[in-house]
Amino acid sequence: MSDIAVQKKNGREVQAPSTRAELEPYRLMRDLLRWDPFQEMRPLWASDASAFLPAFEVKENKDSFVFKADVPGVKEHDLEVTTTGNRLTISGKRESEQEEQEDTYYASERSYGSFTRSFTLPEQADAAHVKAELKNGELTVVVPKVAAAVAKRVPISGGDKPKT
Repeated sequence: MSDIAVQKKNGREVQAPSTRAELEPYRLMRDLLRWDPFQEMRPLWASDASAFLPAFEVKENKDSFVFKADVPGVKEHDLEVTTTGNRLTISGKRESEQEEQEDTYYASERSYGSFTRSFTLPEQADAAHVKAELKNGELTVVVPKVAAAVAKRVPISGGDKPKT
């Protein structure tokens, strides 16, 4: 008897699939039909699936508003942070590498191109003192808050005096 696994089906012997790929229907569909089971996880607003859209995190602490973006491979001179009124705009680009014609690509999932994101800043943001830093592929933009306005009691003058 050979080393090939044999299954019985309706009383007849049937050879079991000999390769692991035959047992993985999702892999077979993906390879043959270029089917992507995770396609629904792509952002809906992206017109081009290969567009470069860095992920942002925006948080507030007691002193400032902090914007963080993952921008691996983006150089400092390819980023621009601007403020106009109460709008913070962050834009940049990641350029593609030169493809060699003799190379064979089996997967190309990295994205390249330009991006622009704009955020509306709240009233207490001090847009005149924004600081930005690029370190290890992470852009951090800190927008400080203006000094909190202190309520001051205003005396009311008038001719009516309380009766005692």
